[in-house]
Amino acid sequence: MWPSPDVTLIDLRSAELRAAQPLPALPNRVLTVSLSEIEEGAHTLTPGLGPLLVVCERGVRSMLAARLLRSDGLEATAYAGGVPALIAASLGA
Repeated sequence: MWPSPDVTLIDLRSAELRAAQPLPALPNRVLTVSLSEIEEGAHTLTPGLGPLLVVCERGVRSMLAARLLRSDGLEATAYAGGVPALIAASLGA
């Protein structure tokens, strides 16, 4: 699944992981938010961002984050397989 351009990507990874494995060039808005910010309700994400697609290293933490964001009233889903799967999709694999 390749995200449509109207989806905002939420990258949960640390700065070190983002530097080690950058996201492919995407037409999407990409925001970095930590899982702890989401757990504490301190994320500042709003419905005005449109649908949210949450990514992490492998897809595990993004599932939790998406569930928490949905409980905050946001339209959020996790990207199955995390960043490696997103990169593979960008390469057409």
